Amino acid sequence: MKKAAKIIGILVLIIVIVGFIFYRTLLPTYDGTFDIENLQEEVSIHYDDYGIPHIYAENEADAFTALGFVHAQDRLWQMELIRRIAPGRLSEVFGEKVLVTDRLFVALGIDEASEQTVQELDKNSQSYKLAQAYIDGINQFIEHGATPIEFYLTGIDKTEFTIKDIHNIFGYMAFSFAMAHKTDPLLTSIQQKLGNEYLKDLGVHVNPKTSLLKNYPAKDTLKVKNTLVTAIDNALRPLPIPQFIGSNSWVLAPQKTATGKVLFANDPHIGFSQPSVWYEAHIHTPTYEMYGYHLAGTPFPLLGHNRKIAYGMTMFENDDIDFYWERNNSTETTITKTIKVKDGEDVTITVKRTNHGPILNDIADGIDFEQPVAMSWIYTQRKNRLLEACYEMSHARNQAAFEKAVPKIHAPGLNIMYGDAENNIGWYAVGQLIERPKHVNSKLILDGTSGKDEPIRFMEASENPSAVNPPWNYVHSANNQPDSINGSLYPGYYLPENRAKRIVELIESNDKWTKEDMMNMTLDVTSKTDVQAIQEVLNVIGMNDFSAKEKEAISILKNWNGDNQLTDIAPTIYHRFIYLYLKNTFTDELGKETFEQLLNTHILKRFTAPLLYQESIWYDNVSTEKKEMRSDILLQSFKEAIAKLETQLGNDINAWTWNKVHTLEHEHPMGQVETLRPYFNVGPYEVTGTREVINNLGFHYNDSGEYKVYAGPSTRRIVDFSDIENSMSILPTGQSGNPFSAHYQDQAAMYVQGKFRKMMLNTEEIKRTSKNTLILK
Repeated sequence: MKKAAKIIGILVLIIVIVGFIFYRTLLPTYDGTFDIENLQEEVSIHYDDYGIPHIYAENEADAFTALGFVHAQDRLWQMELIRRIAPGRLSEVFGEKVLVTDRLFVALGIDEASEQTVQELDKNSQSYKLAQAYIDGINQFIEHGATPIEFYLTGIDKTEFTIKDIHNIFGYMAFSFAMAHKTDPLLTSIQQKLGNEYLKDLGVHVNPKTSLLKNYPAKDTLKVKNTLVTAIDNALRPLPIPQFIGSNSWVLAPQKTATGKVLFANDPHIGFSQPSVWYEAHIHTPTYEMYGYHLAGTPFPLLGHNRKIAYGMTMFENDDIDFYWERNNSTETTITKTIKVKDGEDVTITVKRTNHGPILNDIADGIDFEQPVAMSWIYTQRKNRLLEACYEMSHARNQAAFEKAVPKIHAPGLNIMYGDAENNIGWYAVGQLIERPKHVNSKLILDGTSGKDEPIRFMEASENPSAVNPPWNYVHSANNQPDSINGSLYPGYYLPENRAKRIVELIESNDKWTKEDMMNMTLDVTSKTDVQAIQEVLNVIGMNDFSAKEKEAISILKNWNGDNQLTDIAPTIYHRFIYLYLKNTFTDELGKETFEQLLNTHILKRFTAPLLYQESIWYDNVSTEKKEMRSDILLQSFKEAIAKLETQLGNDINAWTWNKVHTLEHEHPMGQVETLRPYFNVGPYEVTGTREVINNLGFHYNDSGEYKVYAGPSTRRIVDFSDIENSMSILPTGQSGNPFSAHYQDQAAMYVQGKFRKMMLNTEEIKRTSKNTLILK
C-alpha cells in the first residue's frame, strides 16, 4: 500500500506539474521581448492598469503589425468566430445546431461580395498596406503565440487571416444593424390576414388606393405567412457574437461647456457578450496617433479620438433592405455551397438569385410561401469602400478631411458624430439612400414582377441629412427619426424619441457642461414617457373595485418619477403590466409565435406607449363574443400583473424591487455548457436602467416576469478637448478575452456601478505608470 500510495502521489504530482505548465502556455504575454517577422524597427507596447496597449512605433506599418499581434493575443477566439459568420462556417465549430445560421449567411452572399471587394482594392493604397500589416500581426501571433483554450475545447485549428476576413466581418456588422428581416414579412402577414386598419394602429401608413395583391393570384391562394421571420430569427438566435442594437451620442459646442471647448459623448448599444465587443488600443508614431475602439479582426477603429478630433457612431436605422415577390421559376443564377458540419455529414445548399437578390424560401425549413421572395440589400449591391472610409476617418486631421471620408460608407446606415479641438461639431447620416416611388411602402413585401416598385435612383451623399456647427450649439442622435430628406421622412426602423427627447431636455437645461456632467448623463435612467403612459392607464381604469394590494400598487405608480434604480418598485409593476397589456391586446389576432416575433421588433417600441392613449381595433378580443375596449384590456392587464407579481415575489409589495428581476450576465459561447459557465461567463449583476432611457439596457418581454438584459452601452465614452489626456471611458467586462488574463473582467463591477477610467494619451504618464511592457522586434 505504501508503494501504491507513493506511485499515486507521483502521478498526481506529475499531473499537477503538467497542468501548471499547460496553464502557463495559456497566459497572455504582457511583459518581456517577443521576436516576430516583418518589423522594420523595434516596437514598445506599454500596458496600463486595465490591459490597454499603448503602442509606440517609428512607423505606421510596424504599429499596425503590433496592433494585430496584441489584438490577437487578447481576442483571437473572438476574431475566429466573427470571421466565420458571413461565409457560413460556424457549423465547423459548433456542429449541426448552428447549421440554420450558416444556411442564412451563405444565402446572403456576403462572402462573394467580400471576394469581389478584395479583387477591386487598390493594393498600393495606404489603407490596404496598413490592413495587410495588421493581418500580418494577427498571423504572427497565430504562428508564435499561445493557443486560446477555446481552440482546445472545440478541437479546431488556428488558421491564417486574410484581407477578405476583414470584409466578411464588416458584412456581418452591416447585417446585424438591419431590422427589415424582422419586420417587413411580419407586417405583410398582418396586412394580408387582418387588413390595413390593423397596420394603421401600429404606426404603419398604407395608401388605401394601392393593393399589393393587384398583380398576384386571388387572396385565398396567396397566404402570406410569418415563416420567414421565424426562420431568420431561429438562424440569428444561436449566433455566438452579439448584434448591434442602437446607440446614443451627443456633442456639445464650446458655447454649451464650462471650459469653452468641445465635449463629446458616445455609448453604442450592442448585445452584451464575453468578451465585450470593443478592443481599445492607443497607437503613437511620429506621424500618427489615435486612441481607438476596434471590432475583432478590423485594423481601423470605428470609434476614436486624438488631440485633434473625436468621432463615434449610432445606428441610422434607415431601411436598406427590401423584399420582393418574384414569379415562380424567375431565378437568374444559382450558386452551390458546401457547409462542413462538425461530427456530421457535409451539407450542400443551392442558393437561387434574381436581379433583386437571393431567394429566401429555401434557406431554412418552414419557409413555405407559395411564391418566391427575394431580398435586396444595399450592402452587397454597391461598391464597398468601408476599409478606405475607416482608414480616412481615423487619419483625418480636421473636419474637412473627415467629411471627405464619411460618404464612402454605403452600408450599414450610421449617424457619424464628430467634434474637434478647433471647436467644430457635426452629425452626418451616412449610408446609400434610395429614392423609391411614392406609392411604395418599403416596410411591406414589394412587387418584383412588374417593375412598378423598383427604386427610382440611388441618392447622392450630399442629400443625406447632416448638421454642422448648428446655431443651437449641439448635435445628438439616439436612433430617432432624422430630419426630412427632400421634403419627406426617410423610411426606416427608428426607435421612439424617448432617449432623444431626454437628451435634448438635459442638454438645454445647462449652458456650462463639464466632463463630470456628461459622465453622469450617460447614467441617466429616468423615463418620462413611461411615467406619462402609466398615468394614462391609471386614469382609464379609474375607480374600479381594487384589492388592497392593487391599491398599494396604484399608489406607488402615481408617485413614480420615472426612475429605474435598484430599489425602485414602480418599474417592476410597470413592465409586468406592459407585457400583459401587449399580450392581451395582440395574441388573439396574431397567435403566440407571431406575437413573440412582434416583441422583438423596433416597431413595437414605437407604438407601445402611443396605443395606450387611443381606442384601437386591436383591443377587441376576437375569441370572445363581447367587444372589448381599451379600458377592458388595461384593467384586465393591471389586475393580472399584480396577481402574477404576488405569486412571483411574495405578498410584501416592498420586496418587489427592480434589482430582483433586472439582471445582466455577460455570456461566453463556452458558457452555454453549464459546467463551464462559472469560468467563462461574467456576472450576473443586478443593474439599474431599463429600455429606452439614456442608460439603455435592453431586455425581451416574456411570461417569466424577469428582465434579463441582453444589450446596452458597449462602452461609455467621454472626450474632453479642454483636458484631452483625461478623457474617460469604461468597458462592460474587460479588455481581454482570455479567461486567464487579469483583464478578463476587471471593469465589470465598475461598469454596473457607473464608474469610469482614463483613456490615457500622455506619453510620460503612460511609460511611468505602465503595469507591463512588451517589446516586439
